Amino acid sequence: MIGFGFRSHGGPEVLGRVEVPDPTPGPGEILVRVRCAGFNRLDRFTRDGIPGVTVPLPHVLGSDGSGVVERLGEGVESPAPGAPVLLNPGLWDGTCPSCRAGLECLCRSFRIVGEHTQGTAAPWVVVPARNVHPKPERLSFEEAAAAPLVFQTAYRALRSVGQLKAGERCAIVGAGGGVATAAVQVARALGARVAVASRSEAKARRAEALGAEALSFGPERPLDRVLWEWSGKEGIDVLFDSVGSATLPRSLRAIARAGRVVVIGATSGPLAEIDLRTLFWRQASIRGSTMATAREFEQVLDWLAEGKVRPVIDRAYPFEAAEEAFARLDDPELFGKVVLRLPPA
Repeated sequence: MIGFGFRSHGGPEVLGRVEVPDPTPGPGEILVRVRCAGFNRLDRFTRDGIPGVTVPLPHVLGSDGSGVVERLGEGVESPAPGAPVLLNPGLWDGTCPSCRAGLECLCRSFRIVGEHTQGTAAPWVVVPARNVHPKPERLSFEEAAAAPLVFQTAYRALRSVGQLKAGERCAIVGAGGGVATAAVQVARALGARVAVASRSEAKARRAEALGAEALSFGPERPLDRVLWEWSGKEGIDVLFDSVGSATLPRSLRAIARAGRVVVIGATSGPLAEIDLRTLFWRQASIRGSTMATAREFEQVLDWLAEGKVRPVIDRAYPFEAAEEAFARLDDPELFGKVVLRLPPA
């Protein structure tokens, strides 16, 4: 089959159509006919070559996907062929003690569709049956492909790791990406007061439609001052940061007593120099989070089915425009998820 990806690691020049064998479902697996695939910044890192991660070459990109069940592997009884589904991109192999005990786990066996396996930007994808879920009726295939990775990431980061509570102040640093738009909605659903801080006032304003208060910062109004003033000089209870080195040192200065900084990415760089005195004096903490457990993903699906949260789509592209779609991830005007529509069967 023909998918979109790369034959070797590198920059944008390595992207294009790649031919890989047609996938066949093994025992406990399902073959899904992909209707739509969602791109994430993770795909760019995979293309660049994440240190220590070996991917099959040629490699198909895409972690998120929606479609219809094509064929069931041995031992799988549902969902039935033809059923509309979406995919949980988080994979577990069940080998660690927690996995074997049936506990919720993000262990060493954890992998991601499209990063460690062939991805969803192709006509078919094979995944374990436990990763295939009925598509909520209220979601289109485009929306179903835009939701899984970003909403589970935001949910775990804010609810489970950040322990965000109703009435607390939550600041989302960065306004344009799919995770940021998901995080605003998750924070609002948890009853928090939410602000989005961005260097782009226009993008921060767009987040107001999701229930956030818009904050813009720059050389004359540094991030820590903007956050501190918004909090009424009380500080931020939960700070959600996916930017990394460019924002974390300053935003940490606006943290409240017993505040939690949750780091879910490092798009501006992985190394940050912080003032440790801020942490111990304010009894604050910095916590890392990524993806979600199976149980947390089920909660996200419930919220999506209820309409409590809804994915924001920046643009949907036909498969023929896959290169243009991927380039959109680096566009400064990006707001929400980039979705790729696969040709019909």
